[in-house]
Amino acid sequence: MPAELSQRLVELFQWLDPGPGSTHLVSDISGWWRDPDVLAELGPALVAPFRAARPTVVLAPAVTGLLVGPLAATALGVGFVPAHKPGDGRLPAGPLTWAQSPPDFRGRQVDLAVRERHLGPGDRVLVVDDWVATGAQVRALYDICRTRGAEPLGTAAVAVDCTAQTAAELRVRGLVSGTDLNA
Repeated sequence: MPAELSQRLVELFQWLDPGPGSTHLVSDISGWWRDPDVLAELGPALVAPFRAARPTVVLAPAVTGLLVGPLAATALGVGFVPAHKPGDGRLPAGPLTWAQSPPDFRGRQVDLAVRERHLGPGDRVLVVDDWVATGAQVRALYDICRTRGAEPLGTAAVAVDCTAQTAAELRVRGLVSGTDLNA
């Protein structure tokens, strides 16, 4: 992964204070999507550590995972499968396979669903997301893969802010660390 891309990701990132009553800052990754050079480099950089594993499909959760997932799939020359959340108002028709995440960094459990016809036995799945903080959604997506008979190969993320143990267990690779973004 080019060091220039990592540096640019850090430069384009901001923490925002949402105002009174908020208990935490909010990450603003919108600068990543505004920069055409970053967009061009993200897909190839995300998939580089997993290319040799020969993924057959990229799976990413709503909402911002739906931005980086297609970039990664295009870089690999494979298809893309979105994972939906019930609150996004656009659940697809037809049979879905559901999983619930363990509690995330805010203590929430997230329900995720994938269209059954898009993921099945023989699929070698690369999960892609913009940020991995606890690995909770990654675990739910791996559960969906296993339920469908697919093999989760690992997870590529723009930012990795989980423990080293979680990153190793879930095979998470990232372009920047949470520490880089907190500097």
